[in-house]
Amino acid sequence: MTNSCPPPTISLREVSFSYPGAATPQLDHFSLQAPAGQCTALVGPSGCAKTTVLRLIAGLERPSEGEIYQDDTLLAGPGVFTPPEHRAIGLVFQDYALFPHLTVRGNIAFGLRGHGRSDAAERVRRMLATVGLEGYEKRYPHELSGGQQQRVALARALAPAPRVLLLDEPFSNLDADLRGHVREEVASIIEHTSVTTILVTHDEQDSARLAHQTVRMSPTTA
Repeated sequence: MTNSCPPPTISLREVSFSYPGAATPQLDHFSLQAPAGQCTALVGPSGCAKTTVLRLIAGLERPSEGEIYQDDTLLAGPGVFTPPEHRAIGLVFQDYALFPHLTVRGNIAFGLRGHGRSDAAERVRRMLATVGLEGYEKRYPHELSGGQQQRVALARALAPAPRVLLLDEPFSNLDADLRGHVREEVASIIEHTSVTTILVTHDEQDSARLAHQTVRMSPTTA
């Protein structure tokens, strides 16, 4: 499944961010360039604001200073803020955040509510094939393994054909054996879709397998 538009470059330029009441900023004049069509890994220990970077790119948080661009389009900056639903960005959370009352088909179709019924059905079918879950469309999340749930979350994020994919510790809830297997599946999907991807992880093996470039973060550099 490929995007109709070429993948963009994501740029953060001197971005700062503080949570309300925090004594120090989570990010202090942080810059990042994520090349188009490649995977950029943000690697570092807990507390170094890796997930905050994803939330800022997705539009779930707003920077206090600096600018965020998609190619030459300003997404967030002084006097400008594009809401998440208008950013064409897919986000896979660490806990997958699947809807327990929806089937696999329903979860994948959730982000396709603006599409016609036949188009949505075709996109769901293609995503089931992409993540290797054909025949599982009527199952509910509690009937799936952890690896299968992860693939459903990935399919849901990719179904609307986002131009950018954000992955927040996507393998952290998997045991060691399953982690390696699912990592290979995700690598194949990213290569197949050519989507600009930003991966948050603390595992060097994740970045070594998936990333074209690795950005190392720490509480002192964030």
